[in-house]
Amino acid sequence: MESQTKSPRSLLICVLVLCVQLRLASAGDCPADGRTWVPFRDRCYYFVHGEEDAIKSYTYARAKSLCQGYELLSVQSAEENDFVVKYSPSVWKGRVNVWLGMYYDTNSENMRWLSEDPVQFTNWEDSYPSDLLPMETCVSLHSDTGKWENVSCVNDLENGVVCEIAQKVEQPRRKPSALLSALVILSVLAIVGVSAAIWFVHQKHNFGSSIVTAFEYHPPFRVLDTDQSCLVESEELDSVP
Repeated sequence: MESQTKSPRSLLICVLVLCVQLRLASAGDCPADGRTWVPFRDRCYYFVHGEEDAIKSYTYARAKSLCQGYELLSVQSAEENDFVVKYSPSVWKGRVNVWLGMYYDTNSENMRWLSEDPVQFTNWEDSYPSDLLPMETCVSLHSDTGKWENVSCVNDLENGVVCEIAQKVEQPRRKPSALLSALVILSVLAIVGVSAAIWFVHQKHNFGSSIVTAFEYHPPFRVLDTDQSCLVESEELDSVP
């Protein structure tokens, strides 16, 4: 009968495969919500578009509602600004004015992002500043030039909306992952050690049984009793002439 005990090598392979599967399952970047998210550096972007060849127009309030749960586009660098300009033609036809998630903060009397981050990069047109009231001042980005324009948060309609969110990076999980990896390694070693001991005992038991069986005494013929042997010898002597 074949042994049902798995070898330590087989158990080790099974555990390693399980660890790889768990590692892959925990990985992730952009949201998996059925929409097309475009990764760029540590952010993910969703370019909202309507029906093909249809005029699209959104108020500032509507643009924010379309990105509910995420952020309306905020541009923090020239590289990010260029990314939006270069990717826009693959979504929209012709020039599009994209709402930026910027507003006028009455406390600081400066423009700020909806994420409450300070404005560290700008790309204004030559017409900046505008004659709009500060409380009604919002900003749109021209998809063909990448320039920014002051527009009315209340009265203007723009035809481009981009939502964004930070990618799910693994840096914050490094310490827990290291602990988990150590526990997995210790578990593997423990499983391998116990399995090796069981396998060794099983093999030793089988080997010992084979030795006993090999050294069992099987006489080639039946040995006569002592009395019977003497009787045979006397008969042989009497028969000698």
